[in-house]
Amino acid sequence: MSRIKYVYGNWKMNQGLKEIETFFEELSENQKDWKCVFGIAPQFLHLSKVLNSTQNMNVKVGAQNCSHKESGAFTGDISPVSLKELGCDFVIIGHSERRAFFKESHEVINEKTKLALSLGLEVVFCIGETLEQREAGKVEDVLKEQITKGLEGLTAKDLENVVIAYEPVWAIGTGVTATPEQAEETHAMIRSFLDSDTAFNASTTSILYGGSVKPSNVEGLLSNENIDGALVGGASLKAQDFNALCEEASKLS
Repeated sequence: MSRIKYVYGNWKMNQGLKEIETFFEELSENQKDWKCVFGIAPQFLHLSKVLNSTQNMNVKVGAQNCSHKESGAFTGDISPVSLKELGCDFVIIGHSERRAFFKESHEVINEKTKLALSLGLEVVFCIGETLEQREAGKVEDVLKEQITKGLEGLTAKDLENVVIAYEPVWAIGTGVTATPEQAEETHAMIRSFLDSDTAFNASTTSILYGGSVKPSNVEGLLSNENIDGALVGGASLKAQDFNALCEEASKLS
């Protein structure tokens, strides 16, 4: 079944105000009638800037994380209620950097996901294994556990607004990319698991690949049947590169 391709840029803790202005000036000059779904997730304090910059563009805007609670004594956290009020379209949850550096558990990730979905935010739900887990032959077990525990208790209706992003931890920001064959094999396994063991409609669920995706390798990745798009880090920071990614994704949509 053909699914529209996605290109979501995760800017992480990058881009200053001038760089953001330049990015969207260049993107607006070069943007064509793209057929893919495309979006940007900047730092929290730049969300308003990006939302203002994309008013006349068909760009989704999202956050890189959110709190597991609507409000309260959670100093430094960001309420998903506020993200929705601001005009955000999606939120990234469960990224490996949140799991590793900030020790986010399956339970907290599950709570965040449920809350974000209840407020009408699309969730880009990240999963992925470390190099040690891959070498130990635990890829399938790790990914299944992340999906099962992180999305526990969600209904088929809830899951319509979840996009899965498979990001092998060993390929994030390293310059090393899973081969198209490796990525497709893992994506096919994920889709099979979604179909047999979860409430997902696996045939319509979008599964994105992340991990050193760039213009030079995006065609080889997105040409595969089970790879529905890319969650992109470094290559989303320059409008020229992001433009190239979206053009390629549009050809395959």
